[in-house]
Amino acid sequence: MRVVEHFLSIQGEGLQMGRLTYFIRSAGCNLRCSWCDTVYALEDGDAAADMSVDDLAAAVGDVSSVCLTGGEPLLQKDAPDLLRRLSAEGKTVVLETNGSVDLGMVPVSDRIIISMDIKCPSSGMADRMLLSNLALLSRKDQLKFVIADAADLDYAEGILAENPVDTNVIFSPVGGVGLRMLAEEVVARRLDVRVLPQLHKIIWGDRKGV
Repeated sequence: MRVVEHFLSIQGEGLQMGRLTYFIRSAGCNLRCSWCDTVYALEDGDAAADMSVDDLAAAVGDVSSVCLTGGEPLLQKDAPDLLRRLSAEGKTVVLETNGSVDLGMVPVSDRIIISMDIKCPSSGMADRMLLSNLALLSRKDQLKFVIADAADLDYAEGILAENPVDTNVIFSPVGGVGLRMLAEEVVARRLDVRVLPQLHKIIWGDRKGV
């Protein structure tokens, strides 16, 4: 697997927020979101290193929670094997995926949590989503919308109305910390979603390795 960075930190997003987590960030992505906050992971360049499943399992060690992120980790051919290995070792693994890659390759396990994005219009990538993936999400998984403005909110609300899901739905603001507009709109629209920040940015700011 091509890996840009791996490190121990606190999970900053989603239902596992605040939990001690070992992060594995893969190299390369098939999307180019306008507000991407990990642009250093978009290309598989000199900053990436080859690491085997054994290497990565050893790096994780006794940490019980792992996040496989990117880039887009499902572009890596070893990703399913890594997910199987870590879940078999008793880890809780959050797979962060951008919504454009078929989730059918993801191993079935109660320990693997799929965190799937639906890209809204402000990203410039809304037309790249694979909506058939929504049927593969379960109650342990999470569906995330990153919201920049009212147009994004309208879009997200429409997607949920047209594609009912039985999973956890998260709305997060672009940048991860400016919550007020989003929270007020969710209340006004009476949307049954979770409004969550990016905790790591509140703690450490917009930096790598956290």
